[in-house]
Amino acid sequence: MLVTIFRSRLNPDHTAEYADAVSLTAGLVETAPGFRAHKMFVAEDGERLTLVEFENEAAQRNWSLSREHRDAAKAGRARYYSEYKIQICTVNRESEFRSTPDPSNEPQPDVAHLTVLAACPDR
Repeated sequence: MLVTIFRSRLNPDHTAEYADAVSLTAGLVETAPGFRAHKMFVAEDGERLTLVEFENEAAQRNWSLSREHRDAAKAGRARYYSEYKIQICTVNRESEFRSTPDPSNEPQPDVAHLTVLAACPDR
């Protein structure tokens, strides 16, 4: 599995427009062969972190070279981002835990997911 780590900061002049564009791009990547999952987080200081999982390097590369992604990247550089950094990482090990339902019907946590040891070489 490969994980794309995309760290970015938005251009404040285009934040409303960005929401529509990122929604469209997220919908497109979800249909890409080899796509597994993605999630976005926003820090208190405004930095955004997007994690995108692909089955393998070929799937990630095909998405990155697709017309849809190239168009989104071009728009991002021209309008949406004041800065960004991308890292492509190979997952060397993955571990997952799911709690089992308690027979007493006490509320249980839904899912705890842990991915460890992603190798991110400097580029």
